[in-house]
Amino acid sequence: MSELRLRGVRPYGEGPPVDLTVRDGRIAAVDPAKGSPPRAGELDGRGGVLLPGFVDLHTHLREPGGEDAETVRTGTASAAAGGFTDVFAMANTRPVTDSVDRVRWLAELAAAEAVVRVHPVAAVTRDLAGADLTDLDALAAAGVRVFSDDGHCVDDPALVDRALRHLGPAGGLFAQHAQSGALAGGGQVDATVAARLGLPPWPMVAEDVVVARDVLLALERDAPLHVCHVSSPRSVEIIRWARERGARVSAEVTPHHLLLDTTRSGTGDPTYKVNPPLRGPEVVPALRRALRDGVIDVVATDHAPHPAHRKRGPWREAAFGMTGLETALAVTAEVFDGPSGVDWRRVAEVLSHRPAALAGIDGVAGRPLAVGEPATFCVVAEDAPWTVSRADTRSRSGNTPFEGREFRHRVVLTVVAGRPVWRHEETLVEGH
Repeated sequence: MSELRLRGVRPYGEGPPVDLTVRDGRIAAVDPAKGSPPRAGELDGRGGVLLPGFVDLHTHLREPGGEDAETVRTGTASAAAGGFTDVFAMANTRPVTDSVDRVRWLAELAAAEAVVRVHPVAAVTRDLAGADLTDLDALAAAGVRVFSDDGHCVDDPALVDRALRHLGPAGGLFAQHAQSGALAGGGQVDATVAARLGLPPWPMVAEDVVVARDVLLALERDAPLHVCHVSSPRSVEIIRWARERGARVSAEVTPHHLLLDTTRSGTGDPTYKVNPPLRGPEVVPALRRALRDGVIDVVATDHAPHPAHRKRGPWREAAFGMTGLETALAVTAEVFDGPSGVDWRRVAEVLSHRPAALAGIDGVAGRPLAVGEPATFCVVAEDAPWTVSRADTRSRSGNTPFEGREFRHRVVLTVVAGRPVWRHEETLVEGH
């Protein structure tokens, strides 16, 4: 019988501290905290906030084909350090995850190498080419829940319609990278700063028109649609409109779009090159409001690691993308910080409960913190300032947009089914 004892934590940051006992992968007891110091083998939670493990619907693990940037082992180690217990691995690897065999290969690799649980995302079209649908029914039967050509928009409305007709009855979720090729084309940066930088523009309307088209198709087919990395207030309003009419539409926002804007990308520093691009300063507050209002359902990292040489040099030659797993909690907590402190229940909703439900894994992830539930959780050190440093990341890549930035809250312990997979030893100590 395996056992873990965690002393002095506060579930959802509420009430006095409690002591948590875990046996055989489940929460066995939640008792009022003892005043005595922890004994040998017990972890001292030091009043930290206990939250259910986070679920990331949008992670690029790069393996196979991009191991110079990330592997399943390093990416999931980074996820663990950020409080994530479950990640959905996007399909745009080399080769693409577009068949049952590729899904099984990734599942076997994850079983051998992953630090946290990995859920394969399957491509919607073969080789992400936007021409022929993958065998969606077979992939769904093989256990795939989320389907996406992320990195590419499925731009053909007839293909989107066919995908929705297949995936709705099969219980699959179509996650669209909303980017009209006709309008965004080879866009590199937000249209408001493109001329000054001498770069092709990526206007917000290129997102809006795809979102508008696809929510209408989702309404027509009564099928679930998930909009990846929303970056436009007009897209938010379209999603709101569709929901009011019964559309089964969900949406995500990235941590970087909740905090950064064109004051960073407008410098021409390719550290801030990302797709969709950072938008104007007025957009960040609008996206935060949409998340707080529930129009945007979840925070998803779009963790996109790249080796250092891919993020240097001229902007046009640099890669799109930023890492985000280890800083997502810190950014999200800022969004839900108010006069009475951080609303940790809302943080848990957008990082854990809601993404687990959308992805159909709420039987094992995103569970309440209660006796009998799976012991899959994290502990957050509240009001414990720390500074982001590439040197400290567990990812193979250091292309964070937050280098040198100070945050107030950080994950210090992550546990998956009763097994600790991350502990920040300077903050969370073991008794003697």
